[in-house]
Amino acid sequence: MSETSTTSIGARLDRLPFTRAHGRVLSGSGVGWALDAMDVGLISLVIAALVAEWGLTPDASSWIASAGFAGMAIGATLGGLLADRIGRRSVFALTLLVYGVATGASALAGGVAALIILRFIVGLGLGAELPVASTYVSEFAPARIRGRVIVILEAFWALGWTASALIGYLVIPNIDDGWRWALAIGAIPAVYALVVRWGLPESARWLARRGRSSEADAVVREFEASPTWFPVKAGPQPVAASSYATAEAPTARERLAGLWSAPLRMRTIALWVVWFCVNFAYYGAFIWIPTLLFSQGFGLVKSFEFTLIITLAQLPGYAVAGWLIEVWGRRATLSVFLVGSAVAALLFGQSSAEWAILASGMALSFFNLGAWGALYAVTPEVYPTSLRATGAGWAAGVGRLASILAPPSVPLLMGQGGLGLVFVVFGAFFVIAAAATWGLVERRGRALAE
Repeated sequence: MSETSTTSIGARLDRLPFTRAHGRVLSGSGVGWALDAMDVGLISLVIAALVAEWGLTPDASSWIASAGFAGMAIGATLGGLLADRIGRRSVFALTLLVYGVATGASALAGGVAALIILRFIVGLGLGAELPVASTYVSEFAPARIRGRVIVILEAFWALGWTASALIGYLVIPNIDDGWRWALAIGAIPAVYALVVRWGLPESARWLARRGRSSEADAVVREFEASPTWFPVKAGPQPVAASSYATAEAPTARERLAGLWSAPLRMRTIALWVVWFCVNFAYYGAFIWIPTLLFSQGFGLVKSFEFTLIITLAQLPGYAVAGWLIEVWGRRATLSVFLVGSAVAALLFGQSSAEWAILASGMALSFFNLGAWGALYAVTPEVYPTSLRATGAGWAAGVGRLASILAPPSVPLLMGQGGLGLVFVVFGAFFVIAAAATWGLVERRGRALAE
């Protein structure tokens, strides 16, 4: 497939309005995204329940959380490489199957060791799914609203996390072995993987890049013939081909080397810094919030109730970020929401009254998840099609290294300076991430590099 033909496929996609076919790709991927969030949210609640039921120590709790994130780090890096090699849709479906089956098996775990092993396997699937899904949707979205579409995709995370909070609130405390039933519900992605595999099209940009021109053309024709849902302003700005590494990179080694080529090196560094810092602060805070509330003297039901209320603030955070990202641009939106996250983290760490805990927790949820939406929007735009999933996967993998370190750091920081110190550290990571965003490329309203 020639570079001209590949670009032609992209130009046809960018000229389209938002159609019913786009809605199917977005909603189909979004459901998978929500199920992913539900699983991550459930484990934070399950850990809190096991602290009460099994008498888990902080060290054991952190190992359960970190095992999942270790799997996510490996899954993200391998998933991106595989998606550039064998296709976005196939890897997306495979990841859903892996973590759905492993989550269901976790419900049968008889001890901490078994749960740690299964959480690692769950992480392999979870880690690969998110960067591949965001890459997949970004390659279909019209250029003028691509950022907004990805923020909407990321907003499905709030739906999944809210579902997990509801399951935690209604099921875990009220049923014998409620945490097992909660994890059994998390096996739903294994069934949904079949829907993804047979119900969604492969990325036309990826097909074109791999020389499968007739298949790519058929996919684009399907979108061109699909009924319009929302009109989109036409005419993305042209992209200078000389600014990007456009040569095909057929091997994993060549794709990894491409991330560090002269045009992309600084972008890769900045992206990795942002992903590392945001993951450390986000997972350090949100995995531990139910347990921290429980340890501060709130009952299990009260802790889950507070978690549910805090989680609901994610939805308006995504909505505001989704609007601003096409008004201010990616970098400005991302940096502002990260600074807001830092301020909210500091306030949460100093709060003792119930109203203050809820208000600062909701602010942290609002700003942090809005930042996640902007980060997932900008990440696939950094790289050309031949490297896009690899680049997104490795950025996510570096971020998962931070999420491995974050859970065990919380007990250590608590011992040194209490809750206040914990959230001062998280705030500092948010500030570093906000500064690093200005090393990223701004591609608001512009075509993806092919």
